[in-house]
Amino acid sequence: MSPLPLSYRRRPTRRVMIGAVGVGANEPIRVQSMTTTDTGDWEATAQQSLRLFQAGCEIIRVTVPNMQDAAALEPLRRRLEELGVTAPLVADIHFNPHAAMVAADFVEKVRVNPGNYADVKKFAVREYSDDQYAGEIDRIREKFAPLVEKCKRLGRAMRIGTNHGSLSDRIMNRHGDTPLGMVESALEFVRLCEEQDYRDLVISMKSSNPFVAVEAYRLLAERMALEGMDYPFHLGVTEAGNGEDGRVKSAIGIGSLLADGIGDTIRVSLTEDPVHEVPVAFALAAPYNAREADASRETIVLESAPHRRRATATSVGGCPIGGEARVATFVDIGPLGDGGDAASRLRELVAPPGVDEPLADIALVEVSRAEVAAFEKLRPARWTPQGRRPLAALVGPDVIAHAHALASVAAACDLLFARPGASEPQAWRGEVATAGRAAREAGCRFGGWVDEHAALVPKPGPKQLAESAFQLVNEAIEATGAEPIVAIVPSPEISPVAAVRAAVAELDFHRFDAPLLLVDRSGAAPGADPLLEGATRLGGCLVDGIGDAILVRDRPPGEAHAQALSVLQATRQRMTRPDYISCPSCGRTLFDLEEVTARIKGATQHLKGVKIAIMGCIVNGPGEMADADFGYVGSSPGKINLYVGKDCVLKNVPAAEADDRLISLIKDHGRWVEPIAVG
Repeated sequence: MSPLPLSYRRRPTRRVMIGAVGVGANEPIRVQSMTTTDTGDWEATAQQSLRLFQAGCEIIRVTVPNMQDAAALEPLRRRLEELGVTAPLVADIHFNPHAAMVAADFVEKVRVNPGNYADVKKFAVREYSDDQYAGEIDRIREKFAPLVEKCKRLGRAMRIGTNHGSLSDRIMNRHGDTPLGMVESALEFVRLCEEQDYRDLVISMKSSNPFVAVEAYRLLAERMALEGMDYPFHLGVTEAGNGEDGRVKSAIGIGSLLADGIGDTIRVSLTEDPVHEVPVAFALAAPYNAREADASRETIVLESAPHRRRATATSVGGCPIGGEARVATFVDIGPLGDGGDAASRLRELVAPPGVDEPLADIALVEVSRAEVAAFEKLRPARWTPQGRRPLAALVGPDVIAHAHALASVAAACDLLFARPGASEPQAWRGEVATAGRAAREAGCRFGGWVDEHAALVPKPGPKQLAESAFQLVNEAIEATGAEPIVAIVPSPEISPVAAVRAAVAELDFHRFDAPLLLVDRSGAAPGADPLLEGATRLGGCLVDGIGDAILVRDRPPGEAHAQALSVLQATRQRMTRPDYISCPSCGRTLFDLEEVTARIKGATQHLKGVKIAIMGCIVNGPGEMADADFGYVGSSPGKINLYVGKDCVLKNVPAAEADDRLISLIKDHGRWVEPIAVG
């Protein structure tokens, strides 16, 4: 796989002008959105564009599915000028080269989807010889070249926008439904543009699955570097959904790429009023627009990525961690106080072994020397008819230095995390060894906590934290005979993804497989949006295949754990509720997406793990929802097609009947359970 960065530096690109707005090079990361109105109703589209512009949207896209909508662009352009909307306009084209040719007269950028610009997807299976494949490229060249020539002549930009859900049959048959197929789909069209010496291009690789999107963009960046291409990238996660889920999924797919220096303009796709997309996009872009590049640009290659990193299998109080186990969740139950409130939070938030979500798997408590007696009062709260609630304790030098206090804490927990604090290396190792022996004697698991207070050097960066993690694992093995669970906890000012990557590389080099606890501290970062920043940081590690357990700190315990579950849901590490793949509305949408999505969610929100796609039209629907269990897709005005997996099983169902028919399909396939009555 491509080398992963330890320091931030934005990928170097050319500047492409979208009207008066520059994208790429030294320009800020630009924020854009898309109208949801019928473009043919140019007044409604102008008014919504005005609202987007007033919200700060820098580039506005409208859908142009047919010639009537293309014709509406001229009066739309005049009306936008009257309203004072100066943001450049983008025409979104699928299937219709004629509409693209007309649109180029009135917009600053034309978006084409290489999967359907010159193709009609039939899901056909056939083998292409090299000559047949070359003939297909010739056919595409004939249809695409006139648009390239016109955009070049008029000074229009173009986005080559690959969608995972609408790869052509040609690409699917040769490269498969893969990130490589997405990249090849775009590069075919890029090369056709370069044949005509046209390079005002922006490229995108969108998918509803953040893992697929991240892998595709990384692969595209690598391939373009090899071919000497320097086009800017447009980032986005399609069909992200709405509410917190949509924001978390977008943050994982977009934020983790921005952190790697990939991305020049972004659109957050929410099944909501598009105005709501703009502040989310600005929040994702802000840390990177404000950050200066690190000229050193250190990179690493992880041995185990992009698959899940191997880790030694262990357990904490009956909760498996590492190996093939699902990603476990810790929750910090907050200050101990006299022990009473902490005991209540332990009962409310943490599950005994065998009890499933929404409770956390393991409680964490930070214990000082003065709090040892209060910590011991948690013992009764741990016992339940199903078994004992797993409990981890985090202790520092003040506890480690007192043998009786250390032994008491170790005896009352299932996992003892040690955070050494000595500045002298020998004393630091001694603290690790002392805590490790106490854990071994008490029969509990041992863990190491590596943060800015527990590193071997002052003001540690990613590589210094990684070295500290290695030394801690090495010392722990000597003291306990087993690899510890390791928490890498950089300060909010240090990139946690970079620190974890560096630690994994160091441990891999020494053939250590210690399980890793990912700890997010976004709530302590000044000015950060904890939801978006936390999803970016945790998600950025999980998409690299790193992480055996996660913990969100510096937020109220219940809220923090809910965010942890949202990240695991978005990365499909743990499905604690249904997964909804719902597209943002646009002028192609054949029903009210917000209303229908809310209605379907209300009826199915208790179906844990069931994946339901709600798609406004067929442009991306059948492809983008390919891994959904059930699909609800607009087929024509007032009509819905219903899918089971990739198969359309009911066509043109009247919209008034579609919800009930969807539920019947879920029941017929054994995925329905009755909701539990409340009260």
